[in-house]
Amino acid sequence: MNKILIVDDLPQARSLLANAAEKAFPETTIELADSLRAGQQAAANCQFDLALIDLLLQDGHGTELISEMSHTQPNCTLVVASVMGDDDNLFKALQAGAQGYLLKDQSQDQLIFQLSGIANGSLPLSPSIARKLMQYFQPNQGEQSASTAVLSVREIEVLGFLAKGIRLVDIAKQLEISHHTVGDHVKNIYRKLNINSRAEAAIKAQGFGLL
Repeated sequence: MNKILIVDDLPQARSLLANAAEKAFPETTIELADSLRAGQQAAANCQFDLALIDLLLQDGHGTELISEMSHTQPNCTLVVASVMGDDDNLFKALQAGAQGYLLKDQSQDQLIFQLSGIANGSLPLSPSIARKLMQYFQPNQGEQSASTAVLSVREIEVLGFLAKGIRLVDIAKQLEISHHTVGDHVKNIYRKLNINSRAEAAIKAQGFGLL
């Protein structure tokens, strides 16, 4: 993890997240942004490995930046860092492209632990958020069989890698196919499973027994 972007309009929250990120990734460069516009400018000038983005910013909503960076920085892990864990904000963020969702009112140790897991391919999810996603996306036996049946063997392979947080370029190397082909598989997986993010893919993959 070389470069991290933190976007939050509250100085105390920026400091909290920066301290957690520094402890999770000791030799990383952290850039702080205090508004949506500042976050957009930072993303326009630099490629980041991880972005921690608050949702309610004084000049806009964090999902706008998440959506933009999901297209312009596909290798960046996009994580919401918010005090709001309601369904509306959660699913809007996932639909925008968020790959994780952390609640800032957790202990510092919990934040550090969840951020540290990113290096091992774990998606950073606060426990209460993970439970919500499991309840929402966990298929029953019949749904599981029907869902996996619509995926090709190759798509199931890609889903497994995707859910582990592996970058598309690395999935391509593992499967010895082109990066563009992997992208096509991901689009098909999202369409067939009616999902919009890696976090949703991870829940689906877990339900299918791929993790």
